Amino acid sequence: MQKLKRVLLIGFLMSTSYHYAQYTDIINSNRPGKSMSAYSVGKTVIQAEAGLYGVREKHDLARYEANGFGSELSVRYGAFFEQFELMLDMQYQKDWYSAPLIDYTRSGLRQTTIGAKYLVYDPFKNLREDKPNLYSWRANHSNKFNWKQLIPAVAIYGGVNLRIGNNPFYPDDSNISPKGMIITQNHFGTHWVFVNNFILDKITTNDPNMGLVSTLTRGFNMRWSGFLEFQGIKSDRYADYLFRGGAAYLIRENIQIDASISKNIKDTPSILAGGIGVSWRFDANYEKVYLRSYKPEDPKEKDKKAKKDKKKRKDSVELEETKP
Repeated sequence: MQKLKRVLLIGFLMSTSYHYAQYTDIINSNRPGKSMSAYSVGKTVIQAEAGLYGVREKHDLARYEANGFGSELSVRYGAFFEQFELMLDMQYQKDWYSAPLIDYTRSGLRQTTIGAKYLVYDPFKNLREDKPNLYSWRANHSNKFNWKQLIPAVAIYGGVNLRIGNNPFYPDDSNISPKGMIITQNHFGTHWVFVNNFILDKITTNDPNMGLVSTLTRGFNMRWSGFLEFQGIKSDRYADYLFRGGAAYLIRENIQIDASISKNIKDTPSILAGGIGVSWRFDANYEKVYLRSYKPEDPKEKDKKAKKDKKKRKDSVELEETKP
């Protein structure tokens, strides 16, 4: 029995591996963090990511306080080819704002953004397989660090912010403004993912801002994962640092639920928020695309194959000549 296991293991290690281009066996959601993954959902795949949140905002110097709730919706669609994705992001909020001599309710679309993302570089595409050590199971399953993991996947994002209706949260916003982003994503082993978003937003307006979102995700098992996130925002009117944490649970391969909490470090204003959400993927129309991992052919094996083909052709000719 042990010999059979060894044979199966060696056969598995020596076999040429395949992987899906952008599509994954289980849903790959951007929730519950605020960063965007470098990879798309896959051609013809539709994915909806929605959530509800509560927020408390208090400004000591301006002496105001706002408490409310909101909803978020992101719709992602893999279009044209595997590396390309279209998306719509919307955020609605309602809160109760109070300050000296002021007390009123605010509500409206806080954010509406339409954009597209393209994967420029994928380190897993045409990955050259390391040869297995046929004499050591431990060598093939060790957790030693692989320097190739430092090479990230890279994607670019471009979109436009739209002001739809009255936006009491940003009353001076332009009706339309651009948004750009560079996205990197590293996979460290089979459990850790590190995503970075470098953001330029509203650069043609009177209040352009720069941002960074860094998310570290840890998969604990096939169902549970957790994350820690840092977000930095810098503009002439507002600068802040926010920290988030949370977890996600996979109900089925196409359905995920999540919960998170976030807090900033300032009191001008201080912000505390928490939320829950769900992500759902519709992939009935998806056709799996297999990318074959690159594995250079051994010159000796190439020569043997050529000699074998030559011998087959020679035997075929001789057989034809001997026929009556």
